[in-house]
Amino acid sequence: MRNAEKLPQQIEVRGGKVHNLKNIDIDIPLHRFVAISGLSGSGKSSLAMGILYEEGSRRYLEALSTYTRRRLKTGNKAKVESVKHIPSALALRQRPAIPSERATVGTMSELLNVIRLVFSRLGRPVCPNGHQLSPSLKIAQAMSKTGDQMGLIACPICGVDFYAYSAEDLAFNSSGACEKCHGTGKVRQLDENKLIADENLSLNEGAIASWRLPGRNFMPSVAEQAGVRVDVPFKELTAKEKDFVLNGPQKKFKMDFRTSTGRVFHDFNVLYENAHQAVLESAKTSKSERSQKKISEFFHYSTCPVCHGTRLRPELLQQTAGELNIAEVTELSLHELPTWKKQVLATLPSEMTKMAQAIFTEFDDDLRPLLELGLDYLTLARNGNSLSTGELQRIQLARTLRTETTGVLYVLDEPSIGLHPDNIQGLLNVFKQLVAQGNSLVVVDHNVDIIKAADHIIEIGPGSGKQGGHILATGTPKELAANKDSLIGPYLSGKAKLNARKVCPLTTKKMTLAISDHYNLHDVKVELPLKRLTAVTGFSGAGKTSLILDSLVPAIKAKAKGEVLPAQVSELESPIKDVVSVDASPVGKSTRSTTATYTSIMDNLRKLFATVPLAKECHYTPSYFSYNNKQGACPECGGTGMVTLDIQYLPDMEQTCPVCMGKRYRPEISDVKWRGYSIVDILALDVAQALTVFKDEPKILRELELLREVGLDYLHLGESTPSLSGGEAQRLKLVKHLDHKQKTTLFVFDEPTIGLHPLDVKVLLKVMQKLLDQGATIITITHDQNLIVNADNILDLGPRGGKNGGKVIFSGPLSELLHHPTSLTAKALVDYLAHFE
Repeated sequence: MRNAEKLPQQIEVRGGKVHNLKNIDIDIPLHRFVAISGLSGSGKSSLAMGILYEEGSRRYLEALSTYTRRRLKTGNKAKVESVKHIPSALALRQRPAIPSERATVGTMSELLNVIRLVFSRLGRPVCPNGHQLSPSLKIAQAMSKTGDQMGLIACPICGVDFYAYSAEDLAFNSSGACEKCHGTGKVRQLDENKLIADENLSLNEGAIASWRLPGRNFMPSVAEQAGVRVDVPFKELTAKEKDFVLNGPQKKFKMDFRTSTGRVFHDFNVLYENAHQAVLESAKTSKSERSQKKISEFFHYSTCPVCHGTRLRPELLQQTAGELNIAEVTELSLHELPTWKKQVLATLPSEMTKMAQAIFTEFDDDLRPLLELGLDYLTLARNGNSLSTGELQRIQLARTLRTETTGVLYVLDEPSIGLHPDNIQGLLNVFKQLVAQGNSLVVVDHNVDIIKAADHIIEIGPGSGKQGGHILATGTPKELAANKDSLIGPYLSGKAKLNARKVCPLTTKKMTLAISDHYNLHDVKVELPLKRLTAVTGFSGAGKTSLILDSLVPAIKAKAKGEVLPAQVSELESPIKDVVSVDASPVGKSTRSTTATYTSIMDNLRKLFATVPLAKECHYTPSYFSYNNKQGACPECGGTGMVTLDIQYLPDMEQTCPVCMGKRYRPEISDVKWRGYSIVDILALDVAQALTVFKDEPKILRELELLREVGLDYLHLGESTPSLSGGEAQRLKLVKHLDHKQKTTLFVFDEPTIGLHPLDVKVLLKVMQKLLDQGATIITITHDQNLIVNADNILDLGPRGGKNGGKVIFSGPLSELLHHPTSLTAKALVDYLAHFE
């Protein structure tokens, strides 16, 4: 057996060329916490996810049988010459998949599995005659039997035999589901207020919104056949006519029917669907996601009247453990669960202590990492699809830690998302535990406290896109702090300048929002300054999203449309008319979306090339210069530039189209030249190069200048937008708003610094300043201390999350917040600023 000293001590990557990586060679220490730093788009995720995770997971899967591999999604081989000594890899991505409506914190963390076991083995079942039994070893033994004897017990009071509830019976995703809502806790009801679009319109003009759904646009003609007037405003119809429109019988009418193509069917039997039925039938038959989304607008969801939101059959709630039923336990916040555990243990006879300790050891192991990661405010009943990306990622991380694996490479992408600075230490404790268990950890993050805590740092840069992809520096935090080439070094040493804009004093011009009751917000009233940058801060679960995204944004939109304000909004005073929500989600859904197509550059290019003499001679209209139209697209790849090869049990392989060689266009389209450039040549230019080429084309030039202003001059015009980093996508979305006044516009940024290096945050702040110069008002929900110290106004919610949040702790400038006696945000900022000169 070899000595441990002779075992590999590092992963050796040679010739890495994924995305923008420039043939890099790098050694990554094993059994250490390694942080990867660099600007947005520099190549960090290309190394972490594109090489380390892809190769680590792919090689593990290749060790499985062909039969198994065909049923698993295996990755493609990374563009790298060699990777040696890489362990099996697991990844926690920056944007976890959004859970289904059936997922809760309890099911995702697997804590609910243990709690169901507590109720079935340590609980107090109730017999059919209403007698509650005390916990006993006899009941626990009955639950351990199989077949018809499982759970069969006799009531010691009345003698009746009955089956106690098993752990499976208490599952809302199984036999325990409420029969009315099928375990979702909510029922869908048609919102009758949505059926009539505008009572001032006639039926022919579209008064009935549900008749605008696909396949229902001829209903006014059927109604007319039934004797309803279709050319007068709906409000002027008689009660009988209105009743027929809304509730008329579903029957066939014989009439002449004209199709959309102009074809006429005489004496055609047409089935009438009233305004209600049009929605209900559409919901049954529609298959497409787009149609279902449109149909869902006609419904509202309310708490199930049978289970009252518990998701469970009501009779299951008779059984208790620690004096609470299972629904009451799932409504406790995670930090209250240890108290409930003590209550359960206090009810048990001594003979059950050993079993209880075994069950609660599992319980503690599942709960501990959730608390350490700052999720103590969550309840087990909280819907998974209502969680933020940071909360989802931390639940994944907690579950990962629970497995206690050894010899695994964990690759984490921005694990600090949504994490208050006060919780960073808890996250670092989890990292230390992962490494202590014998694993290797690679973390892509920009939080300075996380990078400072790493054993080893790899910095990629120096710039973004094609200007990045090089190994800029490696070493310990102390070594990078002293490295003059390091971009993160000044933040590690404390020599960086944090101010990126001039903070402006607050004015008396404000908007006012009052919330009556919404989640943990109760009678909350806030004033937010106009034409200023406000940072909304506070613990995860403090109420930031509820206040801004759930209340303020929809309230402003409703007021602009003259609609009723959201139920929880009791007051809104604001001159704002438009709201623009900006996040870091990918731009476009396919590779067909490029920098040029997302802006108006592509439209102007197509028109420009259509004016070239050769184009006119060949009768090429602007559509011929679009790779999304069959006139211009390469017939082999359809304009994508790539073809996919299905090679059986191996992963699908993508390769450059052999006909157009990745250029997307038909070969003859490239023969058309404008000032010596074909459309293919133009799309290969980056923004900086294009600025010179189009200096005499005002429409195109202005768009290019805006891209430069937001720091995206390195992007190619033909660059695929879904592949952009979060920071790049965010800035690209803002381009269209920089060219006109925004005096009545509110821009809302939700965690805008995800994926952003501190220097990227400075660029983002400069873009925000341009919006402010146009008269805009900006609100950003953030935990980023670099962003907070540059805000004009800070609204701090808390003091913590969940039941312990929902209050306005502070509202005002940074200089006043720093002296606040109880704000945890203030405490973190004081410590952070003390690090810098």
